[in-house]
Amino acid sequence: MKRLLISAAVALTATTAFAEYPEKPVTIVVPFAAGGPTDKVARDLAEALRKPLGGTIIIENVGGAGGTLGATKVAKAAPDGYTVLLAHIGISTAPALYRNLQYKALEDFEYLGMINEVPMTLIGKSTLPANNYAELVKWLEANRGKVNLANAGLGSASHLCGLMFQSATKIEMQTVPYKGTGPAMTDLIGGQVDLMCDQTTNTTSQIEAGKVKAYAVTSKQRLTTPALAKLPTLEEAGLKGFNVTIWHAMYAPKGTPKAVVDKLNSALKVALKDADFIKREEALGAVIVTDGRLSPAEHKKFVASEIDKWAPVIKAAGQYAD
Repeated sequence: MKRLLISAAVALTATTAFAEYPEKPVTIVVPFAAGGPTDKVARDLAEALRKPLGGTIIIENVGGAGGTLGATKVAKAAPDGYTVLLAHIGISTAPALYRNLQYKALEDFEYLGMINEVPMTLIGKSTLPANNYAELVKWLEANRGKVNLANAGLGSASHLCGLMFQSATKIEMQTVPYKGTGPAMTDLIGGQVDLMCDQTTNTTSQIEAGKVKAYAVTSKQRLTTPALAKLPTLEEAGLKGFNVTIWHAMYAPKGTPKAVVDKLNSALKVALKDADFIKREEALGAVIVTDGRLSPAEHKKFVASEIDKWAPVIKAAGQYAD
């Protein structure tokens, strides 16, 4: 009886403690540099999360190794809900890209739910002779092996989209990796490279300003954003089944108490209905997730399917990192 009373008291104390979560600032680790698209999503979401979560939120940028350093830090953090990860599709491609990954994507995290999906745009330097997608394909075929395709580094959104595009078109290009989206976009605008496939969050303003040519979007349907509305999808342009969106989601270290996971998930669901957050996302062509992937279980199931989707593409390209 005494043992039972002690156990009950311990359980009550733990429950009370979790009910008061958070009692100190919650740190959202962004595994990329400040100023990038994932960082922007995190900072906008933090504003929307503060009220439903009921605490202070701090953004910590831990860039490097295609987002794997930041993810590793969270995987090894104390499972108390005070260190969480906001990552993109890279969480599902890293297992195939990195031979010595320091975490297991499906085993070392508690899944908290998805946030958004960001379509990609296929863009080129302003001096390219092609003015639409059909003309671009002809130009690519005439210049096989000579076209420079920029990306923001191994494992980046632009790298993944570029791999998929080459696989779908069966046209090999010269891949030019950069240390970030900024320098890649600068060289594309300057004409040092020919093409890039990147998120609408990075490309919309450049397209609006006429600094680059836009050829297509990678989503299932055309986008409604004014600058992108006239662009065809790659699927309707002839690449059947081509659908690449860069999604963002949140994770906590494995072993984080269910009560904390539930509170983080509930706060996320409320934050995603915040009018200001929705407005910011839609202006950049991003789509807020509203389906079952908001739940931890469906989110995890989706990531497992993404791992299966990207592994053969990455293996075929033969692009790995230690």
